[in-house]
Amino acid sequence: MELNSAYDLLVVTGPTASGKTSLAVAIAKRIGGEILSADSRQVYRGMNLGTGKDYDDYHIDGARIPCHLIDIADPGYKYNVFEYQRDFKNVYKDLKARKLFPVVCGGSGMYADSIITGYKMFEVPPDSGFRAELGKKSIEELKEILSTYKNLHNTTDIDTKKRVIRAIEIEHFNRNRKKQTNGFPKINPLVIGVMLDRETRRKRITERLKQRLDAGMVDEVKGLINSGVNTETLIYYGLEYKFITLYLTGKLTYEAMVSDLEIAIHQFAKRQMTWFRGMERRGTKINWLDGNLPLLEKVDIVIGLLKEPVTISA
Repeated sequence: MELNSAYDLLVVTGPTASGKTSLAVAIAKRIGGEILSADSRQVYRGMNLGTGKDYDDYHIDGARIPCHLIDIADPGYKYNVFEYQRDFKNVYKDLKARKLFPVVCGGSGMYADSIITGYKMFEVPPDSGFRAELGKKSIEELKEILSTYKNLHNTTDIDTKKRVIRAIEIEHFNRNRKKQTNGFPKINPLVIGVMLDRETRRKRITERLKQRLDAGMVDEVKGLINSGVNTETLIYYGLEYKFITLYLTGKLTYEAMVSDLEIAIHQFAKRQMTWFRGMERRGTKINWLDGNLPLLEKVDIVIGLLKEPVTISA
């Protein structure tokens, strides 16, 4: 269908296991769009089960909906928000030139927020001296330092000392930098959030974790280690990669790994919701949908919102 909308972009977000991808794909199919991922770990090649790429979800009614910004970096590399904005701009401009509607899908709050609000980003070079000084401190001391910076930093992924140090390094750089930005374009997005009640979300997380373990997620991590990705980097990636690496290196039993990982994913979903609530407090309107509604009903609701007249702020 041809879509006449005052919006430039659709963003489908929400916590893990809420059904974002199937909704985004169904909408893209209906309106003639393509998907841009907003997931901080799906950018990595070979990290499939652990990041929940679910390639089959991009096939609908015999057609495959293209998805951009996945499988664009090698495992071991540390992709960042600055690079994400740069790569997003390139794909966004290409889709617009081809008259295709961009549909962003993903639960990495900072990635989604960076394009919704147009973060003014800088490429932050590593500061070895500053890092060495921070490395002498405990993770609790580092989190306290991070909390002293005025800018609200994404706290959904600071579960390792290395991540907190990098977060402080970025905030330290931003505090002392010159006023140069990456020129992110002004975009008028419609933001949809998919919400599930707590018990349904917990059940889905548990079921999905079992499915991915049965499908070979441990072997995926083992293969990454065998290919040369060091264990410290895998732990840096968090969640599935962190706990499975701890199991493979003998620091956890299999049973403890599964139990601790499941708890960590539930906690991560809570932190995602905290991030989305923070976006709302800072002025982003998120239109929340009940994730338990039938798929076609959700699609119709979103398309109705896309067709509504909007007032674009100056």
